[in-house]
Amino acid sequence: MTLFLLSAAYSYLLGSIPFGYILVRTFRGQDVRQTGSGNIGATNVSRTSPRLGALTLVLDALKGLSAVLLTRELFPTHRGLMFAAALFAVVGHVFPVWLRLCGGKGVATGLGSFAILTPKTILVVIAVFIVIFLVFRYVSLASILSVALFPLLAWILEPGIDSRMVGAMTAASLIIIARHHENIRRLLNHTESRFQWSRT
Repeated sequence: MTLFLLSAAYSYLLGSIPFGYILVRTFRGQDVRQTGSGNIGATNVSRTSPRLGALTLVLDALKGLSAVLLTRELFPTHRGLMFAAALFAVVGHVFPVWLRLCGGKGVATGLGSFAILTPKTILVVIAVFIVIFLVFRYVSLASILSVALFPLLAWILEPGIDSRMVGAMTAASLIIIARHHENIRRLLNHTESRFQWSRT
């Protein structure tokens, strides 16, 4: 239990670093929460600056990856802890203590968190995301469907996955999908905006 709480704590703190907010505040002097969807993630940051959006995507993924790599370094024989670290990195991104628990939606952080734990599945999920996005041009729809398929695909494609690991992946997926509740409502009402890149 002590190891679990320790890994959960530092993974949450790593995940909670609000890179999108920091980058837009630093380089644009703006609060990204006051523009577009109000989200601090890469998609909304890209509406302000594609370059900052791309950087946000990379950094958000890297903080999830860092949580898992740190856990693997500290506790190399505890694979279950690595999945817990991935989950809590997502929790930190979605509910950052620094922004009154109002963070991003967790897609990029989840991607980075599980990249080395379920590499085959991540490649398939990325392919699913790209296809859905190119067909419909809804980032939200592509994210929701890709994330929903993730635990099932991991169970099928990855060796050595047990029920606890699937539980961690399912919990992360449900958190990310729940964070898209407004997008789901707009999709059902046919009022969701298709993604368009900013020219600036």
